[in-house]
Amino acid sequence: MNDETAGTSKTKSFGLFLKSLREGLGMSLREVEGASNKEVSNAYLSQLENGKIAKPSPHILHALATVYVVDYTILMERAGYISVSKSGVGKKHGKAATFAIENLTHDEESELLEYLSYIRAKKKGKS
Repeated sequence: MNDETAGTSKTKSFGLFLKSLREGLGMSLREVEGASNKEVSNAYLSQLENGKIAKPSPHILHALATVYVVDYTILMERAGYISVSKSGVGKKHGKAATFAIENLTHDEESELLEYLSYIRAKKKGKS
């Protein structure tokens, strides 16, 4: 995998991650726009989720972290702004899950995020 392909894969993976967060909360693109006080437009978020925008500003990530109730540093790390040590400090899942997550390829992560979106949508349909 060359650098360009790896970058595209990482961008798509980040987009799928954002999409899974939004869908996990049962929010539409427009609802996120409203919840962020229009700091993040629905069109911009759609481009992020589809991998069209590679590196959103930290300001946008902060707004999304607030709306999605997720740690800002997680979004900063996923967007490539910061690197978090592999020590596991602050991780909220077991050692096996940590090992599995830290050793995923970008393609594997993308597939898992798609599956997570499917599971959440299926679960939402039963509610």
